[in-house]
Amino acid sequence: MIIRSTRRGRAAAGIALTAIAAVALAGCAGTADAASDDSAKAQSATSVADFGTFADLEAAAKAEGKLNVIALPRDWANYGAILDLFTQRYPEISIEEQSPDISSAEEIQAAKTNEGLDTAPDVFDLGLTVALQNTDSFAPYKVQTWDDIPDALKEPTGLFVGDYGGYMSVGYDSSRFPAPKSLDDLLGDEYRGAVAINGDPTQAGAAFAAVGMATVQSGGTLDDYQPGIDFFSKLNAAGNMLKLDVTSATVASGETPVVFDWDYLNATHSQSNPNWKVVVFDGTGYAGYYNQAINKNAPHPAAARLWQEFLYSDEVQNLWLAGGARPARMDAMQTAGTLDEKLAASLPATPDKTVVPTEQQSTDAGTLLGEKWAAAVS
Repeated sequence: MIIRSTRRGRAAAGIALTAIAAVALAGCAGTADAASDDSAKAQSATSVADFGTFADLEAAAKAEGKLNVIALPRDWANYGAILDLFTQRYPEISIEEQSPDISSAEEIQAAKTNEGLDTAPDVFDLGLTVALQNTDSFAPYKVQTWDDIPDALKEPTGLFVGDYGGYMSVGYDSSRFPAPKSLDDLLGDEYRGAVAINGDPTQAGAAFAAVGMATVQSGGTLDDYQPGIDFFSKLNAAGNMLKLDVTSATVASGETPVVFDWDYLNATHSQSNPNWKVVVFDGTGYAGYYNQAINKNAPHPAAARLWQEFLYSDEVQNLWLAGGARPARMDAMQTAGTLDEKLAASLPATPDKTVVPTEQQSTDAGTLLGEKWAAAVS
């Protein structure tokens, strides 16, 4: 608020101006205090009920006017369409899409580096191992569709919740390489310098899952990821392991022609390369889910919670399905008749046997990888 003065020197006018200014400042302070109270209320909200109604949550998020998301590539599980729909539905809320290609671990580091700043991420999308290691960074929150989410996919208080998942697969350029039928095929000379994983398994969920898949495909169990580490050590020793971060651009250019990644991510590469094929090996399949979490120090806490409600709605769960991923509420939506059955029917066939790591198995594997991975592939 600006108070203008003609600067003509009557004492009474000066006193009056001072009084008006004091009132104005008190009014501004009151507004700031109210905003601070609203933010504190939003920061502590664990459900819509803490705002009053869903409309109250929407109003609070619109008042904040911004949402910072991080590590959400637009070509990852249909996130581009999801982000665009949120913007269309809530034009009052500006989305800041930060560092789309960083790892789960780097998301947490970004929150710590920017703590207290308006630029800090409001929400996270994380692999399970990183989520388990960083629960002290999250705010508990239960969306309205909480009961539809399987217990195995959610931390009981809502600190983190599974959102979408799939099977670990191998994608390859069929114009350059034969179809691999097993892990051992990838050790052959024809794959020299060609096989990449999507990140560092000590930091990135997709790369972690690649080691898990190699473990069970090598006859091991999720209680001990050493067989998977051993496989990638052999792949590296054979000269076949390509140490290059995988992106849509590296696949399109041919720089990463054979890729361990989630089936829904590998499938998207056929849009830029019609020769791109995807295989999920027979035998034991490795499945996994990514997880949503709210930054406990989110600069826009109401918008963060509205984003969660949005993601777990029927419409957005079906958008993940359109991206080839399996949404967390899939079974409940199928029962309720709200699942897009045509999209569900288009998903690739699943292996006869599927394993999903438990929290304890993920924690133990993360510890083992931290100790053994770097030396195994150096």
